[in-house]
Amino acid sequence: MSGFFASGHAVDLILVIMAIEAAVLLATRRLSAYALLLVFGPGVCLLLAARAALVGAGWPWIALALAASFPLHLLDLRRRLAR
Repeated sequence: MSGFFASGHAVDLILVIMAIEAAVLLATRRLSAYALLLVFGPGVCLLLAARAALVGAGWPWIALALAASFPLHLLDLRRRLAR
């Protein structure tokens, strides 16, 4: 089981589940593509940072994924608060 996490496959599984969830939400027109990006984007970025850390990627890749999550999160907050 530790190999499953150390290889980053646990994160891959979570990302696949999130992609299925996003496809269902898009297909049922519950959210627009832009809203999906803002809802799922920060989480995907954080998961990519976790995956990079698990597989031993260089710190710039981890920092890039972490940094990308913040503006998406702020845009999502602005969208939600504007309602």
